[in-house]
Amino acid sequence: MAPVDPHSFTDSTHPFATHISLSLYLDFPSSTIHGTALLSFPNPYTGPLSLDARSLIVHSVIDPKSHTPLPFSLSVPDPIRGCHLTISLENNHDSVLVVFTTHPSASALQWLSPPQTFNKTYPLVYTQCQAIHARSVFPCQDTPAARVRYTARLNIPRQLSAVMAARHVEKRAPISGEGSFLSCGDQMWCAEGRAVEEFVMEQPVPPYLFAFAVGELGFREVGPRTRVYAEAAPAVLDSAAREFAGTEDMIRQGEKLFGPYEWERFDLLVLPPSFPYGGMENPRMVFLTPTVIKGDSSGAQVVAHELAHSWTGNLITNKTNEHFWLNEGFTTYAERRIVEVVQGEEKAVLNIGIGWRGLNEEMERFKDNMEFTKLKMNQEGVDPDDVYSQVPYEKGFQFLWRIERQVGRPAFDEFLKKYIATFKFQSIDTDTFLDFLKANIPGIEKDVDLVLWTEGTGIPPDAYEPVSSLYTQIVTLANEFNLGRMPREDEVADWRGQEWELYLENLPKSVEASQIIALDQRYRLSESKDYEVKVGFLQLAITAKCRDYYGEVEKTLKEVGRMKYLRPLYTALVQGNGKEEEKIFAKRVFAEARDCYHPIAQVFISIVVELFV
Repeated sequence: MAPVDPHSFTDSTHPFATHISLSLYLDFPSSTIHGTALLSFPNPYTGPLSLDARSLIVHSVIDPKSHTPLPFSLSVPDPIRGCHLTISLENNHDSVLVVFTTHPSASALQWLSPPQTFNKTYPLVYTQCQAIHARSVFPCQDTPAARVRYTARLNIPRQLSAVMAARHVEKRAPISGEGSFLSCGDQMWCAEGRAVEEFVMEQPVPPYLFAFAVGELGFREVGPRTRVYAEAAPAVLDSAAREFAGTEDMIRQGEKLFGPYEWERFDLLVLPPSFPYGGMENPRMVFLTPTVIKGDSSGAQVVAHELAHSWTGNLITNKTNEHFWLNEGFTTYAERRIVEVVQGEEKAVLNIGIGWRGLNEEMERFKDNMEFTKLKMNQEGVDPDDVYSQVPYEKGFQFLWRIERQVGRPAFDEFLKKYIATFKFQSIDTDTFLDFLKANIPGIEKDVDLVLWTEGTGIPPDAYEPVSSLYTQIVTLANEFNLGRMPREDEVADWRGQEWELYLENLPKSVEASQIIALDQRYRLSESKDYEVKVGFLQLAITAKCRDYYGEVEKTLKEVGRMKYLRPLYTALVQGNGKEEEKIFAKRVFAEARDCYHPIAQVFISIVVELFV
């Protein structure tokens, strides 16, 4: 066996599927999907075929031409990769049909009961397949090295709506015979009260970009290429539409910087609070946390990041998660270029400063395993979710920014456009990028230590902390906090969320409870509607053992599921010199909130809590 990816059973000697046709029956009462996956290959193939599966019941594998069963085996689960599904193919097969059922606790799926939704009327389900969770929805070669086109038919309750990271074809009544191979049977597939939503993805994408959501969904038009979807509640939809009204302008700026937008539409879905990330760049249908709706359009910076992925990540993809910086470092750079044009240079500098602080904190987090401070890292035997961090984002950004400073922005812009045009719809690794860089910017390796940046640990000495008058003012005010100097109201009159976030991140970690209370009494940071600000303040309050705010900590941990907020709050409660009361408090809150978190967040936070409690 010659694996292409440490996180997949996919074998490099086997053909990659180029198209998958999915039929999915969503059974909300059992929180399962009964499905078939028809995998098609570019040429006939004879021999074993390796697929990835996690917690799937595989009922049968069928030759779609003869309708005869094919031999298959499912290995015992690997704790990271799941199960190895091996299919024996004889006599030159160019396709196989797998009949399967998902598990109620599938790691990519969150099933929300009506009480967990905004309107409390209908259930909702959504996917989160990055990094290696597509295999829990359907059997596939679950590696970003394998790009596929797909079609999907979702059989759902008629009163619900479906969206996908694909082009919508139609919503129609089920047709007899469509469910003939499914374990639920054609009778259930065509039952009264059901509907079928059809989608097609015509561009090849890695499996982690497969995405759908089903629920009581509505939308607002915000531009010629953009709708904002959310649960069908006017308050949520209207707020989201206002927050993201400038999306079309960002798309146009992205096209000027990086070339044509290849995905036709850029729609946005605002998910329930349990969504574990800020955003997910699924092509044609970006998923967003509701915490990005801040009321002042600043949440559009998350949209800028997901939009930038349309070129760096979706068009050009890291071949494996060991090269994740190729997705996120490039996208962070591209995001800040878009923000600089749309919102101004000062906003871009604040972003860089917040990222710089975050990068330094990650160095402390990984001080006992510096392998994970590299851009090109070894993840053999490592779950990519466990080492998810700001390193590929911020160190990757710093690397590209260093190259830009060396060659000048005009030359680097031309390089970026050529890079994207050359490798679009391909999955590449770090060495491929470096070879292209050296070929197109001759001598760059003499001026920038490419090996140190990509294979070295820590932060290289030629990384760069941003400089601007506003950035310097905020950092200076933060440094004066321990001297008893709180910022005056005239100094912060124009501050919004980003300014306060940067200020809080630069405050000394050893602050007194009395200082925390005084700061909050003046500026009401614990009541902020911006979770970046609120969580930053609550983290300081926990560190200062300021128990006045533990009620607000508990409320926050129970109302959001974004791991960017969960991790620092739970970690602050259970780590370091925390007293036993804090650890007991953290364990109780997690036990009570767990079912409202996405499965990915459940696993991650359980590790944090159990590690220290």
